[in-house]
Amino acid sequence: MLPQFGTAVRKKNLNSAVTADLGGGTPDKASVDAAWLVLEAANDLGDHAAIEACRRVIDAELTGTVARTADVDLVLGYFR
Repeated sequence: MLPQFGTAVRKKNLNSAVTADLGGGTPDKASVDAAWLVLEAANDLGDHAAIEACRRVIDAELTGTVARTADVDLVLGYFR
């Protein structure tokens, strides 16, 4: 099997993060790490909607609850 690069890998990772959130588990580690990076950038830009979404994703990880799919999508797609 050939290795996957670029868009194929991003779509696969995005889908797995969203599926994990729908499955009732805790947020995916990659989405939480991304939330911290996006939170920093959103603070610098004054993007209040993104700040709140990041906080909800981070809080979900800390409390062991499920983050909303819309919040995870915003976090993972923020720099695109």
